[in-house]
Amino acid sequence: MTANLRTGIALAVALLLVATLPRWAGDQYQLHLAALICVYWILIAGLNLVVGYTGQLSIGHVGLLAIGAYAFAILAGKMGWHPAAALIAAGALGGLCGLALGLPSLRLPGFYFAMATMAFALIVGEIVLAQVGLTGGGVGLPGPVFPAPFDTPHGFYYLVAALAVLTTWLSWNVARRLWGIGLMSIRDNPVAAQAVGVPLFRAKLTVFVFSGITAGIAGATFSSLQSYITPDTFVFELSLFFFVCIIIGGRGSIVGPFLGTVVLTALPELVAPLAKLGNFFYGLLLLVVVLAVPEGIGRMVEVVIERVRPRVVSNEPIEPDLPRLARAIGAPS
Repeated sequence: MTANLRTGIALAVALLLVATLPRWAGDQYQLHLAALICVYWILIAGLNLVVGYTGQLSIGHVGLLAIGAYAFAILAGKMGWHPAAALIAAGALGGLCGLALGLPSLRLPGFYFAMATMAFALIVGEIVLAQVGLTGGGVGLPGPVFPAPFDTPHGFYYLVAALAVLTTWLSWNVARRLWGIGLMSIRDNPVAAQAVGVPLFRAKLTVFVFSGITAGIAGATFSSLQSYITPDTFVFELSLFFFVCIIIGGRGSIVGPFLGTVVLTALPELVAPLAKLGNFFYGLLLLVVVLAVPEGIGRMVEVVIERVRPRVVSNEPIEPDLPRLARAIGAPS
């Protein structure tokens, strides 16, 4: 079985599981949890290109999530826009805010860039709290519901699942082409990347704007899923959660951060009787992965698959075409 065929079968199985999940989900809460994973993944898939591929320590994406959520709630709820138009506008606004944040801050070295994104998230929270007439202040705003057929739990799940699949496809296309190699070269050795012609700032800014668009769309769907949003919904710990999902999943991968998102989102349910120790289990999982599997969960899964089904490496001998080589260098044959 060729690698392309195995990849196609894996994708078909994954899409089948996504499409049939509402049929075998145990109850409405599990369906809600699956929709929440899709919403988080829409944001993390874009953030993964920033953190996992270019190596930029962005820890302020909760601010972009809040911008998308409040933009959707204001446009679709207070101003009467169609939810589809409000969703597109929320994504566009997230991209514009990502551009405004990235233009000055992406020139900063790693630690200072992380501090700039954190400051951005804190500023967004203060603005939301202060603009009582627009955002409702501490009281918040109701999250508008999408029209039929997306006004039911099943319909909304299919909507966010479709958006998650689209975002995954876009991220995967970026990662598997020369763009992905260029982004990883920026992460691993920016001096060498610049020496071979990789446009450092433009590449980083492009993926950061893309992550802003996905964060805005995620915020819009998050607003509808939560039914009601307040400034307390967008705590800074949520931004760290997005960052940790990528670190635990593994940098330079698409599947790994998705597995990290699923595990960390479902973890509170697995340790529900010990809810007060939620942060303890998050920290313990991060410590175990960093010490035992520093390349992330995704790499661990790849190793298991390779041991179960080892790669078949062909060792066909290569014979040089000596007459053609002699003609090329002008030597007598």
